[in-house]
Amino acid sequence: MSTLSPHNPSTPSRTAAKTVFASVCLAALLALQACGSMQPTGDGGGASGAAAPALNAFRAEQGLSALAPDPQLEQAALQQARYMAAAGRMEHKTGWGKDFATRVRANGIAGAAAENIAAGRMDTARVLNTWENSPPHRRNMLDRRFTRFGLAYVRDGKNSDWRYWAMVLGK
Repeated sequence: MSTLSPHNPSTPSRTAAKTVFASVCLAALLALQACGSMQPTGDGGGASGAAAPALNAFRAEQGLSALAPDPQLEQAALQQARYMAAAGRMEHKTGWGKDFATRVRANGIAGAAAENIAAGRMDTARVLNTWENSPPHRRNMLDRRFTRFGLAYVRDGKNSDWRYWAMVLGK
């Protein structure tokens, strides 16, 4: 099963809409999961450098400037991916009660920020494509306020084909 969830702390929560959206995304990702095999990009960790050309080509198509890979944001993304892999579930709030806004502050990230997360049998290209085709994730990736990003994943301990992904975007 694959799911994904966007988070932008500046927008109000809409529980019913999120539930419907999550159901639609789940169905779409299950279909994607069956398509093709994964092309490994490593054992886990930072993927910002590998993602930058595709992410910035996507932004350029929309008339936007490039995002710079940022080690601070990549570290924040890697922390979230590690948490999700350890917990065996994908969610923005950690089991320690730390939501996205708390984690951003704890990592010294100031200003506007957003997070995209995903889980499944996906390589870098597939996770970016999935987010590009999901309106809330796409909105985060195309937000004009953002100038930098960090992308990371961690493989599931029981199934190395399964990855937990996190992207943190910021100013």
